[in-house]
Amino acid sequence: MTYEIEKTTSWIISDLYRGGNPNKAVLSSLRNAATMESQRAQAVWPIMMAWLDARYLSRNGTPTSAETAVYAALRFYAIHQQGKEQSVYGSAGGEDPEGQQLFEALGKMRRNEDTRVALDRRVQPLLATTNAASVINGLSHLVSILKANNSTQKIDYAHLAQDLYGLQGSYERANRVRLIWGQQYFRENQAGSKNEGEKK
Repeated sequence: MTYEIEKTTSWIISDLYRGGNPNKAVLSSLRNAATMESQRAQAVWPIMMAWLDARYLSRNGTPTSAETAVYAALRFYAIHQQGKEQSVYGSAGGEDPEGQQLFEALGKMRRNEDTRVALDRRVQPLLATTNAASVINGLSHLVSILKANNSTQKIDYAHLAQDLYGLQGSYERANRVRLIWGQQYFRENQAGSKNEGEKK
């Protein structure tokens, strides 16, 4: 499996963040447009379409799986980035030790009993649905919750784009993505059993 969607999304986020001088107009448009077809989303089209490989672009006006995945991840990044000087994007693949997968970060929040019930109420239906639009809508709420509860956490939005692309693929690929999300989310609650220092 290639990770072109992830790489492309990372490049676009860098383009939007501009080394600490964010493209506020485009980020604002992203926050205010739930889907790529929205008129307000047109501000990001030139950037997205310049970075995405031509084979991932729509030919008929209906967004492709790649366009949907990248746009959603960029929108989540824009929601999280609002009002912050430092970038909230960080690669969880070893390049940025502060970057985390979204569901790992949510799993850490789940350890807090005050937020666990409300989080579970949103996450469990999301993991059970097969409708990509419903998943994306649910994720936007989770990103807002994360931002409100942990303002300094960096999230790997590029990898999330890759996951969202897989979610729209075959039934097997979609199930794999949901299982990984569930593992990341629920595993974090087992903090005591993960202490590798005691095992050595």
